[in-house]
Amino acid sequence: MAYLEFKVISFLTFKMSGERTFTFTFTFFSFLPLLFLIFIPQTTTATTNYPINIWPKPTTFLWPSPKSILLSPTFTISHPNHRYLTPAVNRYRHVILTEHHHPIITPSINLTSPTPLLHLIISVSDVTSPLSHGVNESYTLSTPSNNSVTAYINAVTVWGAMRGLETFSQLVYGKNVAAGVYIYDSPIFMHRGVMLDTSRNFYEVDDLLRLIKAMSMNKLNVFHWHITDSHSFPIVFPSEPELAGKGAYGNEMMYSPVDVKKIVEFGLEYGVRVLPEIDMPAHTGSWAEAYPEIVTCANMFWWPAGGPALAAEPGTGQLNPLIPKTYEVAKNVIHDTIAMFPDSLFHAGADEINSACWNTDPSIQKFVASNGTLSQLLEKFINNTLPEILSLNRTVVYWEDVILSANVKANPSLFSPENVIMQTWNNGPSNIKKLVTSGYRVIVSSADYYYLDCGHGGFVGNDSRYDQPPGIDQGDGGSWCGPFKTWETIYNYDITYGLTDKEAQLVIGGEVALWSEQADSTVMDSRIWPRASAMAETLWSGNCDETGMKRYAEATDRLSEWRYRMVARGIGAEPIQPLWCLKNPGMCNTVHPFTS
Repeated sequence: MAYLEFKVISFLTFKMSGERTFTFTFTFFSFLPLLFLIFIPQTTTATTNYPINIWPKPTTFLWPSPKSILLSPTFTISHPNHRYLTPAVNRYRHVILTEHHHPIITPSINLTSPTPLLHLIISVSDVTSPLSHGVNESYTLSTPSNNSVTAYINAVTVWGAMRGLETFSQLVYGKNVAAGVYIYDSPIFMHRGVMLDTSRNFYEVDDLLRLIKAMSMNKLNVFHWHITDSHSFPIVFPSEPELAGKGAYGNEMMYSPVDVKKIVEFGLEYGVRVLPEIDMPAHTGSWAEAYPEIVTCANMFWWPAGGPALAAEPGTGQLNPLIPKTYEVAKNVIHDTIAMFPDSLFHAGADEINSACWNTDPSIQKFVASNGTLSQLLEKFINNTLPEILSLNRTVVYWEDVILSANVKANPSLFSPENVIMQTWNNGPSNIKKLVTSGYRVIVSSADYYYLDCGHGGFVGNDSRYDQPPGIDQGDGGSWCGPFKTWETIYNYDITYGLTDKEAQLVIGGEVALWSEQADSTVMDSRIWPRASAMAETLWSGNCDETGMKRYAEATDRLSEWRYRMVARGIGAEPIQPLWCLKNPGMCNTVHPFTS
């Protein structure tokens, strides 16, 4: 033990829109090579703005005397050997030594010592914890404030160490590192994700890898991959190769088992889980290319003249729960998916069951004529597939429609809250409340806040809504979920609004969603970033400052700066303001910060 450094470091309060409040004093004991942290409840706090910022903002960021230290060109990182941490360390060392990020406004920080920073020592107390739902992602980080040449990251798991490495990389600017920084960091919500639809339009493997890379930069940890839908079936399953062979857009628009393995492994190296979704029994028109006998209303015009729509949008088809072959194919798909994706969650879809589609089938017509209901039909499908997924040791995620739809829904008694998580996308806080009061864990993707495809108009052709005389109010421009969701709309959304503390504990996190009717690889980055960054911060450390006030005003410049850094790292994030605004802090606000 080389020496003992003892520091009592201020305090912090963080909260999520007034719902959850935590206040601590932090006492750091640095025993080389470990860093320990003691939490002491405290009641007062202060707000501080720093010349260097981290995105997402850490739960604790303490910099008593802002200074910097040079980064040695021979800078090294010591760490436990680990299959996924080791490549992460190599990656971050390269970024730290070569990025040379220059903030738009150069920080006015003096060097604390002519001695450069030589080492970063990473300590991990549990190197065996897998990347799984609920894994500990906390870490502490300290950089020296005196003549020491070593910085420290201490984490419970390697995944927390990865989060600490990202934070450390953002403390580096030019050839300098912020000196005398003390951080304790841990996310409020365990599930922080991006959902991407690869059925409506295809994305190359490299696009998905770039998405995962950007997610890791923003400390997001779940890539929810909506793989299949009525439009195409792009994934190759060994036991059902014809589903992709006939249902994909083409041979060059498929994900092979090798591709999937590459994506999953890449995610592990970046601390991002891959959650597969095979949507069924609706949204399965593409299955009909291989098995027309198990799909109802496949390839029909989506909205027959004078009749009800057969689907929420063009692209019809739903699995027929009365056909035994349906379950043979579905179970093969389930088994192959679980074999290819190691995550403990399996997303089984079950949204937007369309009554009219099922009613086109003669066998279903006969079932209904014998006093059967379409809800019973859905329950039959659930009873034949849910136990199969559970038997393979997976927790199942369903879209909320499966129990909340106004038309076709299953009895909630079929879904044990112990084994099932619900994902909500309709009616904002109202549906969240309904789900948590029923005892379900909830993933929030409220369309009014978290749908990134909204606001780009409709995609159907021959649409008379766009043939209106000048002067007619265009409303939301034909987008069903318009208007466009700005980063501030996303940032200010409180996913536990209106819930009791006990109910809020069932909200495990959220996901922004990019449905791909009007998106593909050419616009993926700009549609997702930096708006997903806004959600990333609110789910990591909240959207309020230490006084409980929303902090979107001060977040604006930080997010704009972060967007420029993401672009420099190869992510095509769209700008949120003119560059002039970042060069003139506060001048683009609706109220001047010094007169409000």
